[in-house]
Amino acid sequence: MDYSIETAPLKELQCDCIIVGVYQDSPVCSSASTLNDSTQGLISKIINRGDISGKNGETVLINSIPDSTIERILLVGLGEKATLSGKNYRKALFAAANALKKTPIKSVVCCLAECDVQGYDWQWKTRSCIEVFNDALYQFTQCKSDQTRESKLEKLSVIVPDHELASAQMGLAQGRAIAEGVAYTKRLADLPANICTPSYLAEQAVGLGNKYRKVDVTILEESDMQDLSMGSFLAVSRGSRQPAKLISLNYQGGEKNAKPIVLIGKGLTFDAGGISLKTAAGMDEMKYDMCGGAAVLGTLFAAAEMDLPLNIIGLIPASENMPDGDANKPGDILTSMSGKTIEILNTDAEGRLILCDTLTYAERFNPDVVIDLATLTGACLVALGRVPSGLLGNDDLLCNDLLAASETANDSVWRLPLWEEYQEQLKSNFADLANVGGKDAGTITAACFLSQFAENFRWAHLDIAGTAWRTGQAKGATGRPVPLLSQYLINRANG
Repeated sequence: MDYSIETAPLKELQCDCIIVGVYQDSPVCSSASTLNDSTQGLISKIINRGDISGKNGETVLINSIPDSTIERILLVGLGEKATLSGKNYRKALFAAANALKKTPIKSVVCCLAECDVQGYDWQWKTRSCIEVFNDALYQFTQCKSDQTRESKLEKLSVIVPDHELASAQMGLAQGRAIAEGVAYTKRLADLPANICTPSYLAEQAVGLGNKYRKVDVTILEESDMQDLSMGSFLAVSRGSRQPAKLISLNYQGGEKNAKPIVLIGKGLTFDAGGISLKTAAGMDEMKYDMCGGAAVLGTLFAAAEMDLPLNIIGLIPASENMPDGDANKPGDILTSMSGKTIEILNTDAEGRLILCDTLTYAERFNPDVVIDLATLTGACLVALGRVPSGLLGNDDLLCNDLLAASETANDSVWRLPLWEEYQEQLKSNFADLANVGGKDAGTITAACFLSQFAENFRWAHLDIAGTAWRTGQAKGATGRPVPLLSQYLINRANG
C-alpha cells in the first residue's frame, strides 16, 4: 500500500472512493457536509431514509456519484460525537477497511482524521489510519499456489488541513514504520514451522542487519552457548534436529555510551511440549510460540525505519521443543548460565528455560531496562482472555511506562502482581527452584521464575499467549505487541 497526505480541497480530488464520517444523532462530519452540498443532498437522503444511523462501525457504500471525479462515497458510523474515543475511532477505521477490501477499489481518500477524538491529535489520528488499514488488509499468501490478494486497494490518502501538515507528516512516518513492523511480524509468525526454523529466524535477523546500517547482528550457535554454560537453554533444544540459535541485534541510534533498552523475545519455532507432550488438538498453532521473537524483529524493524535516537538490543532465543531420546525429562536437574539449578517438573514449561539464560546473558549489555515478551502460559489466556497481554515486573516506573504506551497504541496490557508469596510455589526439594509452580496462578509463577534471573536490572515481562495470534476462522498472527513496544520506544525517544 502507498500511504500519503492530501491537502487539496474536496472539489479537486479524483479517487475511486472517499471515506467520510456520520455521527449518531448529530450533524455529519465537515467533509460529509461538503460532499452533501456538492451532490444535491445525496448523503442527507441516505441518512434520512434510514440506511445508516451513525452507530459506530456501520458502513454504507454509495456506488454512483453523478457528475463527480469521486466515484464512490463510503459513509462510516462514528457513534456519539461527544464521546468518540481512540478505541472507537480505530473501530470505525477497521469497519471502513473491511467494507472496502473485497471491492475493485484501488485508491481511497480518508477524511476521518478530521473528527475530534478525545485526547488525540492529528499525528495520532493520521498514524492510526495507516496502522489500521495495513492491519485489516494483511493477507498471508506465501504458501498458497494462488497468491492473488483479496484486496485491490493500492493507495490511501489522508485528508489533512494545511496548518496540521507537520503533525500529520510525523504520524504518517510513524504509522508506516509501525504498520510495516506489524506486518513483518505477522508474516514471520504465520509461516509454518517447517519453513520458519531457528536458522530461518537467524537469517531474517541478518537480513535486517544488511538493510539498516545502525543494526549489527550476531548469531550464537550451540557451541557458543555451551561455552557460556547455558545449560537451561540447551536442555530445551536437545530434543530437536534443528540447531538452536541465540540471535542478537544491536541497534545503535543513540549516544555511544547510553545504556540500551533490551528486548527479549521467546523464539520457540515449534513447541510440541517435549516429553510432556501436548495433546493433538490445536498443536498446529504451536508454530506461534515464536511470536515474541518475531515481535522483537518487527519492533527493531520499526525503530530502524523511524531512526529513533536510542540504543536497543534485541535478543531472541530460538529453538524447537520436541520429544526425542535425548530430550530433557521430567525430574532432570539443569544448571543455568547464572549457576542456579532448575528441577524440570514439566518439559512443556520450556519458554522460561530459554528465557532465563537469555536474561542472564542480557546483563553484559549493562541495560537501562529489560523487557521480555513471550507466549508463555495458557494460564494468561484463562485469566485475561484475548484482549490484554499480561504485564509483570520488578520496577513500577517501567511498568507504568508500558501501561501508558499501551493506552496510546491501543495495544492493551493488564498488570498482575509479582508478590514474594508466589515464589514459595517454585520451591524444589532437589534444586534451587522448580520450573513450574503448580496449577494456581500459572502466569504469575512463570514470571516469578523469570524474576529470579532479572534481579540485577529493571525488568518487565509481557505474557502474550492470549494476544499474539487469533484462533478459529480468523486464525492468524496479530503482530502484537509491536505497537505497544514501538510506542514505548517513541516515548523514550521523546523523553
